Amino acid sequence: MSLQGKIAVVTGGSRGIGRAVCLRLAQLGAFVYVNYVSGVKAAEETVEIIKEAGGKAIPVGFDVADADAVQAAFKKIVKEAGSVDILVNNAGITRDGIMARMKESDWDSVLDTNLKGAFLCSKAVSRSMMKKKSGRIVNISSVSGFTGNSGQVNYAAAKAGLVGFTKSMAREYASRNITVNSIAPGYIETEMTALLEVETQEQIKGEIPLGEFGKCEDIAGAVAYLVSEDGGYITGQTLHVNGGMYM
Repeated sequence: MSLQGKIAVVTGGSRGIGRAVCLRLAQLGAFVYVNYVSGVKAAEETVEIIKEAGGKAIPVGFDVADADAVQAAFKKIVKEAGSVDILVNNAGITRDGIMARMKESDWDSVLDTNLKGAFLCSKAVSRSMMKKKSGRIVNISSVSGFTGNSGQVNYAAAKAGLVGFTKSMAREYASRNITVNSIAPGYIETEMTALLEVETQEQIKGEIPLGEFGKCEDIAGAVAYLVSEDGGYITGQTLHVNGGMYM
């Protein structure tokens, strides 16, 4: 696979899955815009790792839930790069809690970032892709969007919403040679899962047929496939990368 000459934007690209995706796309030759909101140091570190490996990337700060900020950022990116070939909607947050006690603000913030953010970024980049009659969009969903998860009604709703968003957008843009797919990670080794108690981790692993958490690189590899020429005839689909946790 080669992404030589391609321009990619990865939201939430400063750490975890986002960082792994940035590294993989850059490794394949793409010029990567590493999005962040407040973690500028982490984003700069991601860029530095990419450059040390011979790749090209720059950090770009904006809140995906802020419509004006998104429009301004993509306008600047298109002006600098000429177009955007790849968009990975990875930015996401959690505000967990039992629904009966969940604050409305916790519901809104998660839906705004995890679902509305994908809408705003996809809309902002669509004009450039339609003009070029080419593009790849990948939305990062979650196994929680399919199984549900106690204490995560907001997160699960947003991730499930991304699946319907993906299918509808895929139908709208197929005639312009723009593919839209989603990836639903299971439990992945990140800062978030590292905070879980050891007993909880072992209990979860017992529910995974492959018996272990996935790695950020597993998701990055799936993204790379979908945005490459090899994935050119795939659109409107969700690729489950969860060790068999959901079948």
